Formats: sequence, C-alpha cells, structure tokens
Amino acid sequence: MLNINVEFRKGVLFIRLEGTLNYETVPNLNEEVLNVIKTNGIKYIVFNLENLYYIDIYGINAIMNHYNLVNSYNGKSLICGISNSTVKNKIKKSDILKYLNETTNELTALKLINI
Repeated sequence: MLNINVEFRKGVLFIRLEGTLNYETVPNLNEEVLNVIKTNGIKYIVFNLENLYYIDIYGINAIMNHYNLVNSYNGKSLICGISNSTVKNKIKKSDILKYLNETTNELTALKLINI
C-alpha cells in the first residue's frame, strides 16, 4: 500500500510517500504525479521519504523517471527524510544519489533549491 500526499508550495512540488514504493504501487505514483508535472511544467520536486518503509528497484526507477522529466525542464529534484534503514540501504546501493541530492527535511530541501 502506498499513500501519496502532493502539495505545491513556493514553486516546489512536494511528494510525500507513505508505505511501500514497489512494482505494485509505482503505477499509482506515476498516475498521480506525472500528469501534474507535465501539465504544469513543474521544475522543482522534493520526494519526502520519511514515512516510506520499503522501496525496490521499480520504486527507485520511478523516482529517477520523475527526476529525468523535471531535469528536462532545467529543474531540480531532491530526496529528503529517509528514516527507515531498509529504504536508506536500498537508496545508497543504487546510483540515484549521484543525480538527486539528499537532505534531512523539506526546509533544507527548499534552501538547496533556492528559487
């Protein structure tokens, strides 16, 4: 199960994920977020993973796909709030942090985006 909370504030789309981001739930994320980004030309997104307790390669690839889309608009993507050790290990083992900055919270992410 994946709960998705999306908020657009100060020019940044905050995507707060709770639960599991895997092959079963990635379509839910894509359905809810990709159209919002494309329709509005959103350039800045922050993935808040504070309440995510599992992610697999499909979830990591989904975040990368969102990064690539925003990057095509000359934007920035960040990840914040990784608190679960399983999620942290999966993220660190992937190459995703070569592309997205990791911060501790949304406020720090806003400062890094520096709109």
